[in-house]
Amino acid sequence: MYERFIHSSMTRISDLDEGSCNVDALVRTQWERGDYVVGKVIDTSGYREIELTSGRNMEVAAGDYVIGAFGDRHATLEITGSWENIGEDHVMHALTRAGLFGRQESRSTLVQRPLALRYHGHVVRNGEKVTMTDFVPPATDRSFDVPTVLLVGTSMSAGKTTAGRIVTRRLKGMGLQVLGAKLSGAGRFRDVLSLHDAGADWIFDFVDAGLPSTIAPKPDFRTSVRGLLTRMARPDADVAVIEIGASPLEPYNGDIAIEELQDAVCLTILCASDPYAVLGVQKAFSMLQPDLVTGIATNTAAGISLLDQLTPLPAFNIRDADTHGRLDALLRDRLGIEA
Repeated sequence: MYERFIHSSMTRISDLDEGSCNVDALVRTQWERGDYVVGKVIDTSGYREIELTSGRNMEVAAGDYVIGAFGDRHATLEITGSWENIGEDHVMHALTRAGLFGRQESRSTLVQRPLALRYHGHVVRNGEKVTMTDFVPPATDRSFDVPTVLLVGTSMSAGKTTAGRIVTRRLKGMGLQVLGAKLSGAGRFRDVLSLHDAGADWIFDFVDAGLPSTIAPKPDFRTSVRGLLTRMARPDADVAVIEIGASPLEPYNGDIAIEELQDAVCLTILCASDPYAVLGVQKAFSMLQPDLVTGIATNTAAGISLLDQLTPLPAFNIRDADTHGRLDALLRDRLGIEA
């Protein structure tokens, strides 16, 4: 029988595509977050695509084998689930198309069912299971001090990645070398790839730190993000555009990422899903002091008018080309760039 093994984008930091590995079913006590595992597709009646290491989506079929990693997701608008919820039937789901494997706990009625798979085994090499952290280089003693434009949201799908692409293009238009990164969230390659498509010269995300998502014990995440920041300090970038996935109040450790970055931040852009959410984030997360509010909440004049009533912060829709002069002036001012 023809068997096809598909490498999800969760494996993009590894050398698993070179072979020399086996697949062995391990007892439950040996399972851990970040393990590379193989799932056999058993239901494609909902989502049926897997994001490959190239970032391209591929439609899979029942009977295909997909290599991904155990992890957790806690998406406010889509799906929640965890690898720890996988039961004795070994049924699990692709919580993201990137191959983030866990058992669905809840799902919005606005999204399709996730791809269902059955645990087939762990990826094993030389008698040892293979994990994402096996492919993370050691941290260096470099500190990250690249002037940073920080993108934060009041929730997922608030417009952060779109704003990141626009800011990247504006900075490239100023002749700058740009580093793009996403430091928290649930694994998808497409978000950070879109920064590269917009012109970023280097891209990084938490998968490079060996994390399938950033739902992890806080000390572990802090160690991982510090190591990643030392790698991000190596390129000779003029400016960094860095996204914090979801919101800093959700369990993705965005608050810790902001803490680790705060000395380098020159400009903070808050992407809001709703005008009132801006007040909520400011009240609950005092460390966050936005310089600009944009995102879905600024899509119409009504939203901007309400923001003007609720907060003294500048608010405009940076997707509107007519605002780019204001955006450029703000970027130049905070980054110390002459016109």
